[in-house]
Amino acid sequence: MIESFGDSTAREIWETDKSKALPRELHTRAKALLTVMHYVDNLADLKLQGSPPNVRLHKLKGNRKQEWSLTLKNDSPWRITFEFKERQFHSVKIENYH
Repeated sequence: MIESFGDSTAREIWETDKSKALPRELHTRAKALLTVMHYVDNLADLKLQGSPPNVRLHKLKGNRKQEWSLTLKNDSPWRITFEFKERQFHSVKIENYH
């Protein structure tokens, strides 16, 4: 379940299915992944239900080592990032970080 959002882009996609910050061609995919996140309570199910295409779920490093990342589209720098604790998704963001 999504417990909290960490930015307005993720919240806008969740609540309205659109955001000016995110390219339009990624809106549907972002909403689909957020919906899967809301209904699963473990990372294995997120990885299985988020496919296809592969969501490339991975843990971040450095000062973001408490966070995870999902790829929105293989050839795009846009990601959903989040913290996962106690079977819930926290500080969910949609960001261009590459």
